[in-house]
Amino acid sequence: MINGIKPLERSLRWGMVGGGGTSQIGYIHRSAALRDGTFTLVAGAFDIDAARGRAFGERLGVAGDRCYSDYQTLFQEEAKRPDGIEAVSIATPNNTHYAICRAALEAGLHVVCEKPLCFTSEQADALVALSRKQNKIVGVTYGYSGHQMIQQARQMVANGDLGEIRIVNMQFSHGFHHRAVEQDSPSTRWRVDPKFVGPSYVLGDLATHPLFLAETMVPALKIRRLMCSRQSFVQSRAPLEDNAFVLMEYDNGAVGSMWTSAVNSGAMHSQKVRIVGEKASLEWWDEHPNQLRYEVQGQPAQILDRGMPYLADTALEEDRIGAGHPEGLFEAWSNLYRRFAVAMDASDRGDTDFLAQFWYPDVHAGAMGVRWVENCVRSADSGSAWVEFI
Repeated sequence: MINGIKPLERSLRWGMVGGGGTSQIGYIHRSAALRDGTFTLVAGAFDIDAARGRAFGERLGVAGDRCYSDYQTLFQEEAKRPDGIEAVSIATPNNTHYAICRAALEAGLHVVCEKPLCFTSEQADALVALSRKQNKIVGVTYGYSGHQMIQQARQMVANGDLGEIRIVNMQFSHGFHHRAVEQDSPSTRWRVDPKFVGPSYVLGDLATHPLFLAETMVPALKIRRLMCSRQSFVQSRAPLEDNAFVLMEYDNGAVGSMWTSAVNSGAMHSQKVRIVGEKASLEWWDEHPNQLRYEVQGQPAQILDRGMPYLADTALEEDRIGAGHPEGLFEAWSNLYRRFAVAMDASDRGDTDFLAQFWYPDVHAGAMGVRWVENCVRSADSGSAWVEFI
């Protein structure tokens, strides 16, 4: 259990690009990064409006001369300081992620980036290569993967408790955008604008979350080919989809499905992952994140609860409070930022053996999400044809 003792000997000097006062996601980044003392916020380019960004940064306790007008100035000026930032988080609209991430790596910084990491597989491959060349960590905030029961599922699959995996069923299908809410909400409007989000809406914004959860639970499965059908039920969003179905075939003969939607009227989140094996199944639902449903054929269904001693060590090590008490998404994000810091420290020390076996949503995870969306769009735009996963 996490007890407040720092996992590192010191805090990493940290900055932010974006995440200002009007950001939907900035606070959860700061809450997660600062919670365990692994990062200290010392600089930032918090807002496209420089004066507003400086005022916001100063309210956070950042010195005024370290609240910069843009990310280029942030990286340039911090590099001149002996106490300059060592890591940066990117919490900006999607179309800026690639350029900022690339500039941060070129400046010798570790990076935590919102997803999608970028828009194309070529860009993703370039970031993977640059991360390797610079020996810097890129963490991607697939925040739900920080929930401990995801690690429990991963361990049970690895133990063979389910037998050979046959079916992976995924969904993320809320109803909050069942009408054109973006007309009255600037924070939503950019999410349905191809200039800002690229070739997809719900496939990139929603579906990549359960996709990565499934990858975490069953890391050995590799997609062989897929077929995607996507719809724009709110016509003003076309060509971007607000609903999509994806069928997948894996290299071991297993099959997968994904339903992702922003027009599932009445639904809250409805993000679920179900892993079906030859002997048993597991199901996790983000609206009940402390529980994992375990169903063995011919036996009563079991509900495994977070924090209980029958769970795997990997599912217990990041508990922040005892069993029975609710933990949530802020804790999950905090767990990820803790892991990002540990990975950054190991990278700086050259501990490649540790990094080879240490799990966190890395640059490869971000690249995989980009490649999956790209293949889905290619399938849908080809009349929902089956396409080889490339």
